[in-house]
Amino acid sequence: RWFIQHGNGEGSLDRLLPSVSTGLSPRKRTTSQCKSEPPLLRTSKRTIYTAGRPPWYNEHGTQSKDAFVIGLCGGSASGKTTVARKIIEALDVPWVVLLSMDSFYKVLTPEQQIMAASNDYNFDHPDAFDFDLLKHILRKLKQGKSIKIPVYDFTTHGRHKDWKTIYGASVIIFEGIMAFADKELLQLLDMKLFVDTDSDIRLVRRLRRDISERGREIEGVIKQYNKFVKPAFEQYIEPTMRLADIVVPRGGGNMVAIDLIVQHVHSHHVYVAALASAHQAQPLPQTLSVLESTPQVKGMHTIIRNKETSRDEFIFYSKRLMRLLIERALSFLPSQVHVVQTPQGEDYEGRAFNGKRITGVSILRAGETMEPALRAVCKDVRIGKILIQTNQDTGEPELHYLRLPKDISEDYVILMDCTVSTGAAAMMAVRVLLDHDVQEDKILLVSLLMAEMGIHSVAYAFPQVKIITTAVDKKVNDLFHIIPGIGNFGDRYFGTDAPPDWSDEDLDEPSY
Repeated sequence: RWFIQHGNGEGSLDRLLPSVSTGLSPRKRTTSQCKSEPPLLRTSKRTIYTAGRPPWYNEHGTQSKDAFVIGLCGGSASGKTTVARKIIEALDVPWVVLLSMDSFYKVLTPEQQIMAASNDYNFDHPDAFDFDLLKHILRKLKQGKSIKIPVYDFTTHGRHKDWKTIYGASVIIFEGIMAFADKELLQLLDMKLFVDTDSDIRLVRRLRRDISERGREIEGVIKQYNKFVKPAFEQYIEPTMRLADIVVPRGGGNMVAIDLIVQHVHSHHVYVAALASAHQAQPLPQTLSVLESTPQVKGMHTIIRNKETSRDEFIFYSKRLMRLLIERALSFLPSQVHVVQTPQGEDYEGRAFNGKRITGVSILRAGETMEPALRAVCKDVRIGKILIQTNQDTGEPELHYLRLPKDISEDYVILMDCTVSTGAAAMMAVRVLLDHDVQEDKILLVSLLMAEMGIHSVAYAFPQVKIITTAVDKKVNDLFHIIPGIGNFGDRYFGTDAPPDWSDEDLDEPSY
């Protein structure tokens, strides 16, 4: 265990004492604030996305490496959240999850609610937390799965009906007063930090916070501190300091400790390089269906591949191909015999869709251009959207935006992207759908143009996903452009200029 004794002090107690008034209203604590909200943490140099994302998966469809989980323990108002923010800012990792134990308080019984209203319920005891749910959720996040977390309401001492959805990430920071109180929970933590702050400073901070931010009276704060908070720290929290890998005195001001922690995380976390397929020499997979290259299809490809084609003609013939592509994809959906009666009073034995529902999901921005073709042939189809970009520094695909319809798990999903070169964005999109419990054999990936590399990568990772395209090009150059290709589809369709280093799968920066 490392004790880091350097860093700036927190100042005198007199400076930290709040201006106390006894005329404030009773306690007004509302909901738990899981540190995954808000989803953006802005620093002077960059923006960090704290809503998380599924970590990247390799060509086998499995996670390349578990997320690195940092456990932060310490007494109430010891500065755990400040330390977490300092670590995030110094890590230079664009995707993190901040998970707080506040979200995992148990739902109180009517008798316990009466005790809580009079400050007689002990929220600082291990029994106050739902450790089983906490461990289940942390395991899922560590595996890169999407998961819903509860929102605890301190006014009703129950959980909100709507839970929040968050994702695993490169780094997960879990903080709470009882972060080290469970043996199984400890095994999920890759690094354990204990924030050690003087008890007088913690009391002053708690007074300032509860009086100014939560509308509580000083008598109630002191009563609860003496009756529950202080004894719980001495009995349950302080003894767990011996379990910590690093003890951080004085919290977020201890930059020597922060730097040491960041170096340790960097030594264990490896970014995944850009995907490269090792299966290009193999025959194209049986899950691939290519639209028959009729003179009409070949002629439309000639027009949209021509760099001299005007934008109007590019859009017109792209839409024609999209319609044919969607119709082809629908032919792979399950159907059953369906008998109807014609206006002449005769029976006709036909076919009908044999599934719960069809949902379209477009990979922004180019995939969004295929939505009208899907809507034209599927009445009242639901549409979801995914925005994925490749980080130019790390080579990692990154999930920037996700909006999926509710109850998608039993749907047949048509995943739409206009071009697929390496397959990186498509693979992450498939992984996101699987994380939302969509069955692999119910996913159909449709694209106007695909490179063999992308086809092999997707098919090898997800052998049950059906792949449908209008044409396949053999090569991808060093910049991952499809050769001979079609150019940057989104720029040609929307009339925007491509940057010099554009890639077929690069997308616009999202807006929040």
